[in-house]
Amino acid sequence: MKSVKISFPNRQGQKLAALLDLPEDEKPIAFALFAHCFTCTKNIKAAANIAAALNREKIAVLRFDFTGLGQSEGDFSDTNFSTNVADLVAAAEFMSKELEGPQIIIGHSLGGAAVLQAAKEIDSLNAVVTIAAPHDPEHVAHHFESMRDQIEREGEARVNLAGRHFKIKKQFLADLEMQQLDHHIRTLKTALLVMHSPRDTTVGIDNAAEIYRAAKHPKSFISLDDADHLLLKEADSLYAGMMIASWGSRYINVTEEAHEDGMVIDNRVTSSTENYGFFTEIFANGHAMVADEPLQYGGTDRGPTPYDYLLAALGACTSMTLQMYARHKQLPLTKAVVRLTHQKIHAKDCEDCGTNNGKVDRMEREIELFGELDQKQRERLLEIAERCPVHKTLHSEVDIISRLKG
Repeated sequence: MKSVKISFPNRQGQKLAALLDLPEDEKPIAFALFAHCFTCTKNIKAAANIAAALNREKIAVLRFDFTGLGQSEGDFSDTNFSTNVADLVAAAEFMSKELEGPQIIIGHSLGGAAVLQAAKEIDSLNAVVTIAAPHDPEHVAHHFESMRDQIEREGEARVNLAGRHFKIKKQFLADLEMQQLDHHIRTLKTALLVMHSPRDTTVGIDNAAEIYRAAKHPKSFISLDDADHLLLKEADSLYAGMMIASWGSRYINVTEEAHEDGMVIDNRVTSSTENYGFFTEIFANGHAMVADEPLQYGGTDRGPTPYDYLLAALGACTSMTLQMYARHKQLPLTKAVVRLTHQKIHAKDCEDCGTNNGKVDRMEREIELFGELDQKQRERLLEIAERCPVHKTLHSEVDIISRLKG
């Protein structure tokens, strides 16, 4: 994905820092809005991974820092749950004016409670997602329960939250006490997805049960199994993102114009690899894929290798070519299965190779044909397999031209 730094004003005119995550070389078919957890920022890894998963489904994501956090203007001590809700509405208004209104809103932890309340003010929404959200926003006050008496007595106190110090004022507690989410949940006019880990020790799973119970259909629940509250394990946030992308695609509206223009901004096939590991995002003619390397080679094994894709291209081309020929000749081929392997061998061990030096690539292709075919038809289809266009490309001279963009 590619991330663009932007900013927009909150209702007090303070600038809120945001990242707009866009699919690489693809036009988004919809937009989503992400609300981070209490005292977190837009840069939390879980938010980035979830945004990347949505980008692969061509859904752009706006994630931003609430007032007084991260790179956003304002004083955190003057904020509260209500201002967080107002920031979300301001973000949605900015999106509607400058981009496109969000169809999906996602909230993590206290951000999840905030999106449940903000949803009624965002007309473009079709889907709401909560991750590890409290049913009662006042739940967040347990983080500084030991300082509560001082806050009540002196009007404010500095509290330590996850190793950082924040000033909490009495108005923050008063605002939390006024929040009642059940009405907002019951009156949701969108689909709802509740995600929670049964082993969350920060916000218990009973909170998810209360949110789910209060909501009307369509509603769904996905267990995050043994994930922690912040989804610190990359596998957990990647799974959450994949599930949100899959579930959310059911509820987004794609305009007819978006279908007609094919979504492609630039090249027909695009690959993008960040500066750590080998995980690679690929868009091929509007279709999202991923590539990676095995763990033993420094990858994370989250997708096929480049050579896997090369074999897949040959295999798909072979089975398509066989079916095309069989239909043309009206042969009773019901299914063609192609299995391939790749290895490097010494050139001297290759009888048909034009060199005896170094190593050459060997691809072995096993073809299984189904249908009432006689031996002559089977042998003819084996010959046709050699005419697959990708097969011919691999055997021909290939001219690859590389150039720098910009």
